[in-house]
Amino acid sequence: MCDGILGFAVGDALGVPVEFFSRSKLDNNPVKDMIGFGTHLVPEGSFSDDTSMVIATMASIIETSEINYDNMMCKFYEWLEYGKYSSLDTVFDVGITTKYSILKFKNGISPLLCGANDSKSNGNGSLMRMLPIAYYLYKNNYDFEGSVDIVNHVSSLTHAHEISWLGCKIFCDYVGLILDGVNKIDAVNKLREYDYNSYYTLDSIDKYRRILSGDIVNLSRDEIKSSGYVVDTLEASLWSFINSDNYEDAVLKAINLGGDTDTIGALTGALSGIVYGRKQIPKKWLGKLRKREYLENISKKYLYSIKNDVNNKRR
Repeated sequence: MCDGILGFAVGDALGVPVEFFSRSKLDNNPVKDMIGFGTHLVPEGSFSDDTSMVIATMASIIETSEINYDNMMCKFYEWLEYGKYSSLDTVFDVGITTKYSILKFKNGISPLLCGANDSKSNGNGSLMRMLPIAYYLYKNNYDFEGSVDIVNHVSSLTHAHEISWLGCKIFCDYVGLILDGVNKIDAVNKLREYDYNSYYTLDSIDKYRRILSGDIVNLSRDEIKSSGYVVDTLEASLWSFINSDNYEDAVLKAINLGGDTDTIGALTGALSGIVYGRKQIPKKWLGKLRKREYLENISKKYLYSIKNDVNNKRR
């Protein structure tokens, strides 16, 4: 399971230097290797807020042996204020919605009331930190119904609109399927069997129709958007993963879409890491990844420490 987390961090670091680059600019000069500087003027191998918040999420669950929303927000604040869990011991990238939600918590707001809940606040800031939650749900054998509140609540720490909740839920469900060994295309088709209608509105479900109908498999590159909007990010990540047959091609395909390259690269890297394994992540990229040993150690500790929740519902 550590392969998915390593794959996530490498995809993140690959995308950092070209975040916000247009697709046409990358078409003329595509990313082919791990480089430094660029958008954020940071050295090669530096991961961004995506990986930092994944680490913070793991650190919280390791410490509390459960999903504790107050503790999780404390970890997010340690990252935002002090640079803990970051690749450079400082924060160089943070989404506006995420930042203000964490600051609300610092100012005494209950954690589940901190996230923005308006329809315009559906960036990918909760989706990008959902991988540890997907592992938690999978290892503890949560069924569909039992996982809904957990995913919604973890998302709500920063992003409390239903569109963000549903994007996070679809991602967690998809990760669970590929962890079960389901073929990546079959896993998309199996999403149709899940009862999203009982928990989410038709309006929100319609936003993800290209995924839930299975159409995402056959879309062309020109039909894929790669913005920071949660729906676009999830579509771009799944499309890049599905339309590649190895780790390197998948993450480079994702990053060269342009736009929110670090998050799309990270999520694609996570899925590819799970399916293809660490051996397919180029050694030259792993060798450049900052704090790799720390990331490997906390990932192993996290995956080892996840304990069964007696209140869960079996799949």
